[in-house]
Amino acid sequence: MACKPKSECGVNAPLAQDGPDAAGKSPNNIEGQDKTLLPAREEKVSAFKALGWLDRFLAVWILLAMVVGILLGNFVADVGPTLQKGQLVGVSAPIAIGLLVMMYPILCKVRFEALHELFCHRGLWKQVAFSVFMNWVVAPFLMLSLAWAFLPDKSGLRTGLILVGLGRCIAMVLVWTGLAGGDNEYCAVLVAFNSTLQMLLFAPLAVFFTRVMGNESGAPDVSYSVVATSIAVFLGIPLGAAILTRCAFYSTAGLAWYERVFLRYVAPWSLVGLLYTILVLFASQGHRVVHQIVSVVRVAAPLIVYFFVIFSVTLLITHRLGFGYAISTTQSFTAASNNFELAIAVAVATFGPDSDQALASTVGPLIEVPVLLGLVYLVRWIGKRWSWKD
Repeated sequence: MACKPKSECGVNAPLAQDGPDAAGKSPNNIEGQDKTLLPAREEKVSAFKALGWLDRFLAVWILLAMVVGILLGNFVADVGPTLQKGQLVGVSAPIAIGLLVMMYPILCKVRFEALHELFCHRGLWKQVAFSVFMNWVVAPFLMLSLAWAFLPDKSGLRTGLILVGLGRCIAMVLVWTGLAGGDNEYCAVLVAFNSTLQMLLFAPLAVFFTRVMGNESGAPDVSYSVVATSIAVFLGIPLGAAILTRCAFYSTAGLAWYERVFLRYVAPWSLVGLLYTILVLFASQGHRVVHQIVSVVRVAAPLIVYFFVIFSVTLLITHRLGFGYAISTTQSFTAASNNFELAIAVAVATFGPDSDQALASTVGPLIEVPVLLGLVYLVRWIGKRWSWKD
């Protein structure tokens, strides 16, 4: 049995409504249709109770991972340098392993065999165009403006912040979208587009924004090979593994077993990978964060403003345009999330591991994770408050 759908363009499976009450469900309402590629879920529960026990207390687990990581980094001898010894495309091997573990279960949930149905909707291309505008025009210039406003006297930190703003997320956005009850299939489409655009645009935009707009004179050029390799590793490996896994189980065990047994077993590993990554990240940088706390705070301030502004603006625009909850949530988290793996890899490979640029890029995920987790709870509350449907 091949891993292919039997339906043709415009013919969908039985569909039903989902919204902020169904974390990880995938409403597929591109043009206001009341259809989705996933089965109906009739029971309505609160945003908090809709989450599993691991998701429900994710804020607690993340806080614990941060605290333990900082304690390890400051009180365990040589833990930071040890974690940084092995490198994979500019990122420490322990962090890289955590990112791959985090990505794989999320991508296993994506119905790759049904993605062609999304492209049959004319409205999809309008959504993609809007996302490209927010991600590649609004977001970089917003980060550039905030970098200059908060760091006019620190060109190194400013450059690192600009690199964070240029990297569009291809990993953790899938986690945030799933937790918030967004559209997983549509998110996968945006991830594919952003991955392709990053290979083409990140290096030239990085040179333009850092040298011309960021006034970083004498800085080495950003390498195309570093960008392409980073995307190939952190997206290509888990994506290929997820597609092979889905097709293999389709052929041997069937769809029902895959979705009811395999996904239930593998799903928690995404958050386990997330918590492991956060712990290792804080442990490897904990000593530096504590001893350069002033620089960390100065970088953190514009990042917090950036995440709230870009998320809120995108959410309000999509709501005013009449987009459903799932699509609006997916758009907003895609605009707010950043590819910190790529930013760290480029900063370390280009400017060195002890540079201000590398420090600023490292602060990015330290701020992004708790802020976007808070936005997950906020948008789910908004969805309930506004009775926002798809």
